[in-house]
Amino acid sequence: MSRKSQEKFREFHRYLGFFLAGIMAVYALSGIVLTFRNTDTFKKKEVIEVILEPGLTPETLGPALKSKIRVENTNGIQIFFNNGGTYNITTGETKYSETRYPRLLEKMNKLHLMNTTNPLFWLAIFFGLSLLFFSISAFFMFNTGAPIYKKGLYFAIAGAALTVVLLLV
Repeated sequence: MSRKSQEKFREFHRYLGFFLAGIMAVYALSGIVLTFRNTDTFKKKEVIEVILEPGLTPETLGPALKSKIRVENTNGIQIFFNNGGTYNITTGETKYSETRYPRLLEKMNKLHLMNTTNPLFWLAIFFGLSLLFFSISAFFMFNTGAPIYKKGLYFAIAGAALTVVLLLV
């Protein structure tokens, strides 16, 4: 590859890297937070009080709350669910608690876990393609005969192999 081509790849790599630094920081933080999603780490407990339609049954209460609930007991007047949640069948008064991420973390996680129904899905595609460009363009920044190029190939193969092994285990 000519020296001019190498310089062009270095330039694209450099400026794209600066541009993606902020996006990568957000993805990195949300990835760390998502690692703990099966715990209450980073979450805050919120008490929610709403008035629902009176006369709901245990089967219709979950859909009315737009949540999965586990009914623990009923006494004819109240339905008890999910560790302390209550629904008054005659008045519709409902009180329960949920653990949620703070708003910023919740938005970051939605960005990290987005799909095509999210209007910003193009950002995830752009980010993925940019990272792919990053990983490939790094190899065009060195002469193919240079020792550092060969070492880089070995490290890239080792990284890919480790990932595949960890995925299969």
